[in-house]
Amino acid sequence: MKYIISAIGLLVVLGLALLASNAKKKVKLKPVFIMLVIQILLSVLLLNTKFGLLFIQFISNIFSQLLSFAQEGVSFVFGGIANKGESPFFLNVLLPIVFISVLIGIFQYLKILPAIMKGIGFLLSKVNGMGKLESYNAVASMMVGQSEVFITVKKQLGQLPTHRLYTLCASAMSTVSMSIVGAYMTMIEPKYVVTALVLNLFGGFIIASIINPYEVESNEDILEIKEEKQSFFEMLGEYILDGFKVAIIVGAMLIGFVSLMAAINHTFSYLFGISFQQILGYIFAPIAFIMGIPMSEAVRAGGIMATKLVTNEFVAMIDLTKIASGFSSRTIGILSVFLVSFANFSSIGIIAGAVKGLNEKQGNVVARFGLKLLYGATLVSVLSAIIVSLVL
Repeated sequence: MKYIISAIGLLVVLGLALLASNAKKKVKLKPVFIMLVIQILLSVLLLNTKFGLLFIQFISNIFSQLLSFAQEGVSFVFGGIANKGESPFFLNVLLPIVFISVLIGIFQYLKILPAIMKGIGFLLSKVNGMGKLESYNAVASMMVGQSEVFITVKKQLGQLPTHRLYTLCASAMSTVSMSIVGAYMTMIEPKYVVTALVLNLFGGFIIASIINPYEVESNEDILEIKEEKQSFFEMLGEYILDGFKVAIIVGAMLIGFVSLMAAINHTFSYLFGISFQQILGYIFAPIAFIMGIPMSEAVRAGGIMATKLVTNEFVAMIDLTKIASGFSSRTIGILSVFLVSFANFSSIGIIAGAVKGLNEKQGNVVARFGLKLLYGATLVSVLSAIIVSLVL
């Protein structure tokens, strides 16, 4: 039965993407089919094989070690603030982002990350039927972040037509940056974080190639990446501050969104006898169901999905940890994969602002197709969750 529901879910997602397509007749089915098969094979490999288990344990151990290093610095500065036995979210989840950001900066400075991003991007371009720039940008978004990635393609931004700009922004919203992966792993199982990272990379191209199909001419696909020259210690200072800014911004957003959600829930419960999240849960329940979540759990799962969309993935992950005991392990896996992306309303402003800071005209273009961007990125999350439901 689960395979039938997943198959229906796949058809619904692809149908919804086709419904919003700019040029339905230009959609190429072959790359879409190839990438769907790759997603399924990767899901089986990562979640159902000994190699996948060992690989995920290896990645998880690396991030666990990195987080332990990060705690040395956090404890030195903030040691004694927390009461014994307590685990403050800001200290243990958000501040380690600073150290991960520093490591990304070092690998960027040593030209290791650029080489990896260009190499994987080149291989991806052979599979997805899109340009090298789009493929590079998807990998770079996953490595350096959804706003920082546009700095690396600053020279090309002003020359990009709207359809190519959409694909670049869709990749940035569908993936998550490595600096924040460690924080996710403290809240949900690492195997689902790693799986979602890989699936979203291909899912972004699947949905974009349906919503926004086009061909790139060879003379339009010159991959010239901007690299600013800095001294090693200039770079360290910049990435330390960038990591701290991310931690503070995420912390501020969590305070605002969690407080606002609590106030809205209380108001709705007082006036109507049902919380706002429960209402959203009923709205999103059909989507949860086609993702492979049983109807008995679909309403609560739908509430978490909606929370992620209207607030951010951190708020949703916190909610999931609170009620995880009421879900089956399969539902937790499907939901976890859905939550690992930047597909939410606030990301529209973040991406549009990042592009506008580099090219005002293109930033306005991004703002105009912002809702369509979120629509596509949400479909990517649903698609990844459905693929995982096939193998769990």
